[in-house]
Amino acid sequence: MAAPKAWGAAAGLEEDCGGTRGGVGSGGNADSKDCILEPLSLPESPGGTTILKGSPSVPCIFCEEHFPVAEQDKLLKHMIIEHKIVIADVKLVADFQRYVLYWRKRFTEQPITDFCTVIRINSTAPPEEQDNYFLLCDVLPEDRILREELQKQKLKEILEQQQQERSDTSFHGSCMFCSEEFLGNRSVLLNHMAREHAFNIGLPDNIVYCSEFLCTLQRKLDNLQCLYCEKTFRDKNTLKDHMRKKQHRRINPKNKEYDRFYVINYLEFGKSWEEVQLEDDREFLDHQEDDWSDWEEHPVSAVCLFCEKQAETVEKLYVHMEDAHEFDLLKIKSELGLNFYQQVKLVNFIRRQVHQCRCYGCHVKFKSKADLRTHMEEAKHISLLPEKKIWDQLQYYFPTYENDALLCTLSDSESDLASQEQNENIPIIGEDTSKLQALKHSSVLNQLLLQDCLES
Repeated sequence: MAAPKAWGAAAGLEEDCGGTRGGVGSGGNADSKDCILEPLSLPESPGGTTILKGSPSVPCIFCEEHFPVAEQDKLLKHMIIEHKIVIADVKLVADFQRYVLYWRKRFTEQPITDFCTVIRINSTAPPEEQDNYFLLCDVLPEDRILREELQKQKLKEILEQQQQERSDTSFHGSCMFCSEEFLGNRSVLLNHMAREHAFNIGLPDNIVYCSEFLCTLQRKLDNLQCLYCEKTFRDKNTLKDHMRKKQHRRINPKNKEYDRFYVINYLEFGKSWEEVQLEDDREFLDHQEDDWSDWEEHPVSAVCLFCEKQAETVEKLYVHMEDAHEFDLLKIKSELGLNFYQQVKLVNFIRRQVHQCRCYGCHVKFKSKADLRTHMEEAKHISLLPEKKIWDQLQYYFPTYENDALLCTLSDSESDLASQEQNENIPIIGEDTSKLQALKHSSVLNQLLLQDCLES
């Protein structure tokens, strides 16, 4: 069962080595902008993990190459390229270092084929072009037992560490936002940041290695990096305003660097915190009543088609685009008679052109989005849409940005267009009111009224 997933991971790593996936959606050079292989993210993409200096190293299973624990992906890449071995579901291995050391010893005792599934690639090619990859996964009983034992050992260590931190009264730390110092238990500092600064990283009893966790967060702030979107800013005040205005006073849940600081990630073998929470939600949904009275709408954060401006409602965004860029999406929809799907394609087309820094009015390409916007506003090219056949294509059904809230707020005008077409085909002739007596007898309203009386 794990083989297809692991093989997909191997293919992804090989593509990464070749550079075909690097830079996609990252706003790098012009060539990378022209090749959009997956949805982007508005308005900025979360960054990667931070490599800790001085971390212990992990050896390769087959050779003497060593890699820091924080550079686990590089080791996996090395083993795939140099030794053609793939480890399935490696992110669920509780202690990767011990896992590698165990199999490093076992592979010196017995051939690799005694443990691994052999995957042959290019099987239809000549023998000299064929190649074998080896898959190490928990389908092998020995591997599964090893993973379970490592999970139990890690959980025991984590619970002991958690209990030690819960009872520790010698903790000393400073608030990351007001520099106030706290002595005693870690919970005092964590509760202070949650209460006074709306920065909540979770309940103290759910956190382990708290001092290291706080140091990691403090280091990011010292490097002028937002904790949520992980974008770097030019000075501390700009970072502070960004985190306050964007409501980014929280950590990035997609950053796997933080997983080791939460006890939930050690509780169940083979499950991440997301899977554990999903199971909890399902259990809750199975028992709750169908009562939606406490439902609260969260404001939509839609982003402008041409700049970084965000608005809580789509109405405000439409006003902004019309005032700042002279682009009236509602007017264009009405004039061109666009249905919902055509609106989607138009929005995705514009997003794509702006991301690639290309003017859709004159097809000239610029070095930056700022230069493009200046050109389009000065040349009045923002409202100069190309012919419908240019953007009304199947490829623009797919969103340029995966979190584009504007697409979710477009009005479905299918029924409006249908009624409009129907009305256009029916002539409306006003009745002659100069002869009221004759009108009373000949009016169609009279006939309808008589028909209603007869039917009743």
